[in-house]
Amino acid sequence: MEFSNKSKLLVVDDSAFMRKLISDFFEGSSKVEVIGTARNGKDAIKKIEMLKPDVVTMDVEMPELNGLDALKEIMRISPVPVIMLSSTTLQGAENALLAMEYGAVDFVAKPSGTISLDLHKIKEELIHKVEHAAHVSVNKLKKPTAVEQPDSQASPKATIFRGTRLTPTQVKKPITEEFNKSRFSSSAKKIVLIGTSTGGPRALQEVITKIPSSIKAPILIVQHMPAGFTKSLADRLNNLSQIRVKEAEHGEVLQNGVAYIAPGGSHLKLEKRGTFHEIVLDQQEPPKSGHRPSVDVLFESVSKLNEFDKIAVIMTGMGSDGTKGLIELKRNGDVLAIAESEKTCIVYGMPKAAVETQLVNEVVDVDNIAQAIMKYLP
Repeated sequence: MEFSNKSKLLVVDDSAFMRKLISDFFEGSSKVEVIGTARNGKDAIKKIEMLKPDVVTMDVEMPELNGLDALKEIMRISPVPVIMLSSTTLQGAENALLAMEYGAVDFVAKPSGTISLDLHKIKEELIHKVEHAAHVSVNKLKKPTAVEQPDSQASPKATIFRGTRLTPTQVKKPITEEFNKSRFSSSAKKIVLIGTSTGGPRALQEVITKIPSSIKAPILIVQHMPAGFTKSLADRLNNLSQIRVKEAEHGEVLQNGVAYIAPGGSHLKLEKRGTFHEIVLDQQEPPKSGHRPSVDVLFESVSKLNEFDKIAVIMTGMGSDGTKGLIELKRNGDVLAIAESEKTCIVYGMPKAAVETQLVNEVVDVDNIAQAIMKYLP
């Protein structure tokens, strides 16, 4: 009997055409094998229990039991990493965000509605996300995000790293040499920069909702997400938070106590205009490492503005976006760098790459990141 180490995929869609199209994407794949298909949510739950897939793709909009309701049931009885396929409508965007709150790893936006004849446009994205999702720990997907302490004596405080070659998994006890707050000038303006990708919407909700309205700094956020979805994310976070959260607009002046989310499809940059700092949205510069908006582009843009003390935060996500930008930030002025811990990341890619630069000052569980930010602000 031949043993396969391929990840096992179940494809769920009410359209036979879409099931065939998605299955064909993985034909000949060395990493993923389609082990079955399901035509609706009820069928999906049965097939998951029977076939034990490593990863599932599932349409949001299906008859009988829709994708959201099916996802809730799946995460309750047979948790498995799920990639949702969503339409690009406003309702589709809101459903995609709900799906991630319910435990989906990520989503892919269909290019043209429920039955997308041009689904090939998102083929590479879907394959990439499925390959990575198959290796996500389901314990990190269950709601609410559980943060386990290793033992009853463990300190709930962040593990501190500074100029060290240790990675989080190698640390036996906290290193206590912290970034000294006094390095920040009392007269300098402060700015918070956050970059995230896979698992980011849930992580952002955990962080942004804990930021007090009194924060004396603006917050600039890059979340890898398609155009149309970032507005729904901003509105959702705004309804849950003490601070104002909005999708960034070209030409608007930065204000303290406001979080600006880069719109999907646009790089977010910052420029000085007289005594003010204005947001620049750039759709002409090509994607960087496959991303527009890119965390690197945001960080590199702000690195040129020496009048700010900067707090740079890199959270859950695939790849290494933000690492090159962090290096540029650290070359120019005082920067506190925070990375989300491996323990709470859905995907420990971006923070891991940042930690490996040895420029990260604190590695923090996601539920402590807001606190870590605020302790360095006036």
